[in-house]
Amino acid sequence: MILHLHRVTKAFGGLVAVRDVTFAVAPGQIAGLIGPNGAGKTTLFNCINGVVPITAGRVELDGRAISGLPPHAVARLGLARTHQIVRPLKELTVRENTIAGACFGRERHGLKAAARLADEALERLELSSLAAVPAGNLTIAMKKRLELARALAAQPRLLLLDEVLAGLNATEVGQMVRTIRSIRESGVTIVMIEHIMHAVMALSDRVLVIDRGTLIADGEPKAVARDPAVIAAYLGKPSEPADADQDGVSPEAPR
Repeated sequence: MILHLHRVTKAFGGLVAVRDVTFAVAPGQIAGLIGPNGAGKTTLFNCINGVVPITAGRVELDGRAISGLPPHAVARLGLARTHQIVRPLKELTVRENTIAGACFGRERHGLKAAARLADEALERLELSSLAAVPAGNLTIAMKKRLELARALAAQPRLLLLDEVLAGLNATEVGQMVRTIRSIRESGVTIVMIEHIMHAVMALSDRVLVIDRGTLIADGEPKAVARDPAVIAAYLGKPSEPADADQDGVSPEAPR
């Protein structure tokens, strides 16, 4: 397994944000991580990549314990992530932002090699024409693509995506879904937090559901969407399967 969490717990004083979470992700998978707002999903990502220290448990990347390592050390081991709130280095150009990702990624590249990787990532994300534009001038959709380009320039083996589809219109969502599929096809394993249910269900090989910090379901998308515990977590009460859409997700579930 490329990623293995074993009984991971994170407490902030008396508040337990993540409780006893265990799961593993195989190389080449797309795993969707869903749950109601405030369920602990981003906190769990922060535990995985070292933004916050875990209170108990263990996180492993390719069989190596990474619990306690700072984010830059985790990045060197091949894990990259995007963030729910996109904050590019707005005074720097799109290309310079992406070069920064390459410099602080899996290999210690100098500027020349980093620039080559950045150009490849920008082409892949269809941002080459904006390479010289200050990042602060981009639209939300383009900033999302830049965030992903910067992560890809780091040459990750495992990529954590935190609501990369949020704030995009239907056309932009479709474009990003195709991009995520192409990233997986290139050999990168993906774990993604997402609220756009039809997209995460279509993309994911398996879906993990977290509610109030606890993992309540783990399985194939359609089976998870019909799980009474999952329906209750979103709607507060069980629902009949007939109320679900073609992906097995209630149309009333949060987007």
